[in-house]
Amino acid sequence: MNDIIIIGGGIAGLTAGMYAKRGGMETLLFEKMFVGGQAATTYSIENYPGFIEPISGPDFAMRMEEHARKFGLEIFYDEVKEVVVDGKIKKVITDNKEYETKTIILAMGASPKMLGLEKEEQFRGRGVSYCATCDGTFYKDKVTAVVGGGDTAVEDAMFLAQYASKVYLIHRRDQLRASKILQDRILAHPKIEILWDTVVESIVGEEEVEGITVKNLKTEERSQLELDGFFIAIGIQPNSELVKGKIQMSDDGFVLAGETMATNVPGVFVVGDLRYKQIWQLVTAASDGAVGTLSAQRYIMENFE
Repeated sequence: MNDIIIIGGGIAGLTAGMYAKRGGMETLLFEKMFVGGQAATTYSIENYPGFIEPISGPDFAMRMEEHARKFGLEIFYDEVKEVVVDGKIKKVITDNKEYETKTIILAMGASPKMLGLEKEEQFRGRGVSYCATCDGTFYKDKVTAVVGGGDTAVEDAMFLAQYASKVYLIHRRDQLRASKILQDRILAHPKIEILWDTVVESIVGEEEVEGITVKNLKTEERSQLELDGFFIAIGIQPNSELVKGKIQMSDDGFVLAGETMATNVPGVFVVGDLRYKQIWQLVTAASDGAVGTLSAQRYIMENFE
């Protein structure tokens, strides 16, 4: 019998696992792809306390994993297919086995939102990408574009500018949502051109991305940009399908929980980007992970002898 099963190996999940093992809990963590979550696809992290010099996302994720394993956390690379949350004992079912546990911590995170354009899915991996740090090196001396106006979009544009000959940043408003320090950097960057008040209407190309058509929302003028790569950074959507109909969620699918990370189902907790909240950051993901585990421990002490 496990005390805690964590589903998801992002920063929130790894932190939860670290705290759980350090607290003496019998704990398993399941991750279907790679640990680190969205942090592992981030070019540079410079706002996490204690890291004075910037650190790459993959390196940060690797350190988190090493730290969690140091305390003995078992990480299984196996996809969870079903969870049973009714009753005192919960069940987590993978392709290979069924596990019983006293508590579950949901840490499945979120995925990038799509624009919903024709050819967007068709050209994914053929010029359309949602991860500049994953695919940016393929665009050396080529022309690329990033859609979005937040921190991620700006960071993606600056990362791509290391390789590409030119980068367009396309934003539907007349000012960025990114932090001031990032705005200052991108506005001064010689390789990056910002297209304000602009939306993408279509992707141009037969077998791969050759360009995009854009529209200025104020002038309604349409134009075509010749591109080799098209990166989308417009936000996230929760990976909550596993618990749909089993846990209370917001209208857009984020799991609802208070500051203790407890959901409406006793013994089930949610942490990280999957949780409905105002700010999704690495530091808040780590905080959620710690709080979620401590709340799960308290629940176990109060409900199990």
